[in-house]
Amino acid sequence: MAESKEFFYPVKWLSKASAGDRVTSELRMRIISGMIESGTILSENKIAADFGVSRSPVREALKILASENIIRLERMGAVVIGLTEKKYAEIYDVRILIETFVFERLVRADTDVLVRELSKILEMMKISIKYQDADEFSYQDVLFHETIIRSIDHSYILMIWDNLKPVMESLILLSMRHRFKEKYEDFTRVINNHQLYIDAIKSKDRDLMIKSLHVNFDDVQEKVEDLWMAQQMLSKGVGQEND
Repeated sequence: MAESKEFFYPVKWLSKASAGDRVTSELRMRIISGMIESGTILSENKIAADFGVSRSPVREALKILASENIIRLERMGAVVIGLTEKKYAEIYDVRILIETFVFERLVRADTDVLVRELSKILEMMKISIKYQDADEFSYQDVLFHETIIRSIDHSYILMIWDNLKPVMESLILLSMRHRFKEKYEDFTRVINNHQLYIDAIKSKDRDLMIKSLHVNFDDVQEKVEDLWMAQQMLSKGVGQEND
């Protein structure tokens, strides 16, 4: 970026990204975090100058964000819609539907390779906790669930997941950054919940699968509340800086 503003989206995740993808990822994070408030009109020229890019990747970014329903394209410019707490919860409703479907398929599948892959990812999650790396933990958390979903090789389920992932990834990043600061001691329980996923898949026990979904997604409401609190804190911080 041309301006000395902190990137909210992890820069190391963008090493091979196009200019359009970089702009998209950062704007998405700023909108979802509340740094860019609902109702704000985004200027292509201003964004291009801020990011040190031409208007072409900015237009590309705005089209993607409009397809995710977090901005609305109008003649006067792009208007920020943002996300409400209700929409946060609805995103996780879709995740529950997807993962419930996937679990049912896994009961009839060979899951040995999947279990090994998930165990490796879980170890990386533990290392991320040890070194208090919220961004890496978020990456591994998303990868954990994506690995489960991709294992059944269902093209339409993958299409839904791929459409959901960018916004969900931003939500998880913001939530985990907040939780690492405020509720670090809770991550032992989070790890245990993910281990339960692995145990359920390995045993092909439907009751255990239901339990693993229950304990993981009961945790979602707390994540939503954490995220909402973090968003409000960020918004206040931006407001104070502008006073």
